[in-house]
Amino acid sequence: MSELLKNYGLDEMDRQSLFHPLTSIVDHQKSGPRIISSGSGVTLKDPSGRSILDCSGGLWCVNVGYGRPELAEAAKQAILGLSYFHLFSSSSHAPAIQLADRLLSLFHRGGATHLSKVFFGTSGSDANDTAFKLARYYNNLRGLPTKKKIISREGGYHGVTMASGSLTGIAAYHKAFDLPLPGVIHTSCPHYFRFANDGESEADFCDRLINEIEAIISREGPETIAAFIAEPIMGTGGVLVPPAGYFTRLQAVLKQHDILLIVDEVITGFGRLGTWFATEFYDLTPDIVSLAKGVTSAYFPMSVSMISERLWQVLEQASPDVGPVMHGFTYSGHPVGAAIALVNLAILEDEGLIANSANMGAYLKRGLKDRVGDHRFVGEVRGEGLMIAVELSADKDRRIPFARAAGVHRIVANKAYELGLLVRPSPFIEALAFSPPLCITKDECDRSLDLFVDALAAATPELDALSGSRAAA
Repeated sequence: MSELLKNYGLDEMDRQSLFHPLTSIVDHQKSGPRIISSGSGVTLKDPSGRSILDCSGGLWCVNVGYGRPELAEAAKQAILGLSYFHLFSSSSHAPAIQLADRLLSLFHRGGATHLSKVFFGTSGSDANDTAFKLARYYNNLRGLPTKKKIISREGGYHGVTMASGSLTGIAAYHKAFDLPLPGVIHTSCPHYFRFANDGESEADFCDRLINEIEAIISREGPETIAAFIAEPIMGTGGVLVPPAGYFTRLQAVLKQHDILLIVDEVITGFGRLGTWFATEFYDLTPDIVSLAKGVTSAYFPMSVSMISERLWQVLEQASPDVGPVMHGFTYSGHPVGAAIALVNLAILEDEGLIANSANMGAYLKRGLKDRVGDHRFVGEVRGEGLMIAVELSADKDRRIPFARAAGVHRIVANKAYELGLLVRPSPFIEALAFSPPLCITKDECDRSLDLFVDALAAATPELDALSGSRAAA
């Protein structure tokens, strides 16, 4: 601690010392931080001892809940046994080997038997960065040097590195960063409630989306397009569920044009939808799967890139000529993270948390529909498993949004936090996401519903005042 700050409280020390991610500097300097001091299960506490129900699961990531002694013990034993070693130049260790095998077995059990190898990183951003690079590497090895472009979707979130931030389809992440990079193309957001045309059925909306993707491929030339990246359900964008038939038709188009499918399961993986993976939920056959968050329930920074046999064979056959694959991170497959992940996966399975996600998710979504679905400013309640959103609309019948600058969902989120409930406002549309730890109970769902109903009621006078500005900025 610097001499200058040693007599300051944490609030002021934070203002003076920390550069916060995804935070308005001016707002932070004015209001200061929300400091969290402890967590257990689904409940957080601030320094005053006030309890807060975390229906955000951190950042969609604390799948087994806070304060698990089993994970603390796994970390302790791993640190005492092998605190660190790398995987470079054929080096290895038991935790990384066992975790790779366990992950492949989970995917194979769900039907994705074509997935062949596991690459480790430290974050969802670097997993998608790895996918971005591998798509280029794969086509270079095949003698297709022009096949490099990647199609992503508006509203998609894939990270914040130069590559993954370019894949992200939310303008706020590009502003003043000179993003996206050349070679990334964004197609329309597959969110029916918000973006369907007047009178357009869900089937017609799906037709339009697929036709647009086919038009992009035709315009750019299939010989220039390496991959398509998609979240099965778009999380940060607002829990955006694809229209019926979307992924079946998309995969057929990609197969026709020899375009890789990168499935971003950073949020949807490890039980969030009530199945182990969304790859199984939507019957997907990806060439690369990006994972993070729930693999360790955020007890250690770790990411995973699952690689298909199709892609692996090209890498393996080219190896004698091109030499080592010159990609990797100091902490790839960290032994402590891998040990934590193995225990975390055992907890998910042994405690039935995948099934609990499905059951409590259905209960929470039904409760939201029953208790706020008829509210004049609630346009839609949607989601699968414990990945749910409430979208606000200025005019729900005509699907007219509030002016974006009004930040109405942030008003509701702030009211909820004041009452002791943490929900996450989207940076893309006026939606509030619910993604609690998968260990949430029925009683905790009921308390969350009570608090959200009260928060929406407390915010309604402000929403009334703002409902006249209906054109989205």
